[in-house]
Amino acid sequence: MIGANKPSKVSQGPVQEQKNTHIGILFLLASIGFITVVDTVAKYMTASLPPVQLVWGYFLGIFICLLGLAAGKGGDLPRLLSTQRLSLHFARSGLLVLSISMLFIALRYMSLADATAISFTSPLFITLLAIPILKEKVDRARWLAVLGGLLGVLVVVRPGSGLASWISLLPLFGAVAFAAFQIATRLLASTENTFATLFYTGTGGLIWSSLALPFVWQTPEQWHWWGFLIQGALGLGAHLCMIKAFAEAEASLLAPFNYSKIIWAAAAGYLVFGNVPTLNTLAGATIIAMAGLFIMLHERRNS
Repeated sequence: MIGANKPSKVSQGPVQEQKNTHIGILFLLASIGFITVVDTVAKYMTASLPPVQLVWGYFLGIFICLLGLAAGKGGDLPRLLSTQRLSLHFARSGLLVLSISMLFIALRYMSLADATAISFTSPLFITLLAIPILKEKVDRARWLAVLGGLLGVLVVVRPGSGLASWISLLPLFGAVAFAAFQIATRLLASTENTFATLFYTGTGGLIWSSLALPFVWQTPEQWHWWGFLIQGALGLGAHLCMIKAFAEAEASLLAPFNYSKIIWAAAAGYLVFGNVPTLNTLAGATIIAMAGLFIMLHERRNS
């Protein structure tokens, strides 16, 4: 009887690992969808407010939503906010502010699809940083998936099409900052509770973005304030999903799925701004989706 029980116990381990990996992927995809909506709203508002002020409004909306969540925690709040990694929380929120600021400024001059495509270099930086910082082992399949996704981005960007101006460097710098932000997310996910990470992200982001506010301030209209609140709610949901994703799966495994944002961006660009996806965009999105599917099947086979 003892020998008969052993195979059953051993066989459950890989099933649980596979389930957690898929949950992490789904959380990341949801996070990217929310972020795309935030970017779409931001692009719409760049015509009337400075991009840096939009970053501040975004974090103000997150902070207001966080206060609502904190009110429901009651006397349990001090325990939930306790942390021994406050400096990492603060640095992480600064990286996010830098990343979003670069993207919002670029969105004032570029289409949503173009800025999104250039920012897709972020997964490559995530994979590179995961090796020395997180000590993750990146196998050949994950490298192929990341490089395949990058190939899809190049198809979308079309080198030589005029995107290689100084403006295109802004989402590139933002991609580096966002990669470091996701690596910090992975580091915090191993020790910090979700609410503390969310709270310090929103609070730190509001503090960092407020530093530049006196230099760019323009009085918002009533609909701007509603836009800030909607962005904050979606951003909070995105960060919650991202934290859950990195708690369930390795950063280098999740990296190729960041490329799915091109699909979200193409849909948002068409529905909101009337931009019809080009053949290059559709071909690149197909390559990107195949890269994500490849790594998912690879992980399932290993499990």
